[in-house]
Amino acid sequence: MVQDLSVLPATHLLEICHELTQPGQLQAMPPPPRPMPATCGHDLADVHGQVNAKRALEICASGGHNLLMVGPPGSGKTMLAERLPGILPALSEAEALESAAIQSISRGGFQPENWKIRPMRMPHHTASAVAITGGGSRPRPGEVSLAHHGVLFLDELPEFKRHVLEVLREPLESRQISISRAAAQVSFPAAFQLIAAMNPCPCGYLGDQSDRCSCNAEQIRRYWARISGPLLDRIDLHIEVTNITTELMQKFGKKNSEKSAAVRERVSRARAWQEQRQEVVNAKLTNATLESLCRLGKAQQQLLSQATEHLRLSARGVYRILKVARTIADMEQSAQIEANHLAEAISYRYLDRQRLGMP
Repeated sequence: MVQDLSVLPATHLLEICHELTQPGQLQAMPPPPRPMPATCGHDLADVHGQVNAKRALEICASGGHNLLMVGPPGSGKTMLAERLPGILPALSEAEALESAAIQSISRGGFQPENWKIRPMRMPHHTASAVAITGGGSRPRPGEVSLAHHGVLFLDELPEFKRHVLEVLREPLESRQISISRAAAQVSFPAAFQLIAAMNPCPCGYLGDQSDRCSCNAEQIRRYWARISGPLLDRIDLHIEVTNITTELMQKFGKKNSEKSAAVRERVSRARAWQEQRQEVVNAKLTNATLESLCRLGKAQQQLLSQATEHLRLSARGVYRILKVARTIADMEQSAQIEANHLAEAISYRYLDRQRLGMP
C-alpha cells in the first residue's frame, strides 16, 4: 500500500545474500492495484429533521471535536453517529499508513478494502477496560487505538462500567495510551473522536412529550452520577436529540435533506483552512496556540465571562468553548471569532436540565 516503495521478492535466504553482494539479481515486484477509497454506506440524507443535531455533527467533524448526544430511545442518536465517518475527509497517506499499521497487529488484521477509510469502532457497553484501552500478556491495541484517526462511538454511555469510562480520560488529552506490564511497556496512538450517546434517565423518556417517564429524582441522579464530571468536561459539545413527530418526518423528507457528500465538502474546506493555519484541527490546539488564534473583542470577552460564571465552567471548559467557537468561525471563513460564533459554542456546552426535568 506504500507509494514509491520497491519490493524485491526472494524465495531463499541465499538469494537475499546474493542481492546484497551483487545488486540487480532480484527483480522488483510490480505493486498491487491500489483499491479506491470506499465511501461510507450511511448517508446523512437518511436522517429526517434533527436540524440542530446535524449542525452539531458538522461542527464536530469540522474541528475534530468530541460529542455527547442525550435523548430518548428511537430519537436517532445512533443513526446520526453512524453518519459521522461519511462527512469526514478521507485519510491522508500518512494517516492511512498509521491506521493500517495498528489494524495489522490487532486480532482482526488489516483489510485492504478499508484503505483510507476512517475507522469507526462501536464497542458494546459490556466491554472491559482491557478491551477499550488494550493490553494482555502480549499487549495489543484496544478500541481507543483501533479508532486512531477515526471515531469511537459509545452508545448507552452510563451503562459502561465507571472505571472503564475513566480510563478514557488519559487518551482524550494525550491522544495516546500507555500500557505497562511486567514484561513490557507499550504506547499506542489513540487520536480518536469520541461520540457518546445516552438516554436522559434510566427509563429513557425524561422530558419527552409523551410524559412516559417513571423515574424519580434519586434514580435520575444516580444515573447521571455514573459519568464523572472530569469525563463530561472533556466532551466539547453536549446536545439534546428529541423525538420527531410523524408530521415533521413528512415535512423533512429525503428531498429536503442534505447529502453527506455536500456536507463533507464544507468539512474538508474548514479542515484545510485549519491545517494551513496551524497544521492541526482545532480540537488538537494547545492552550498557548489557542490564545493567539482566539483573541476576543470586548463584547465577546464579557459574554464568555458571564457564561463562565453562570455555568461554573472550569478552565478546561472555557478552552473547549474557544476551540468550538474557532471551528464555527472557520466554517464561515471568518478570521475573527464573532459574538454569534461564541454564543453558539456556549450553547453546546450545557444541557437544559430544567426543561428535561433533571435534578
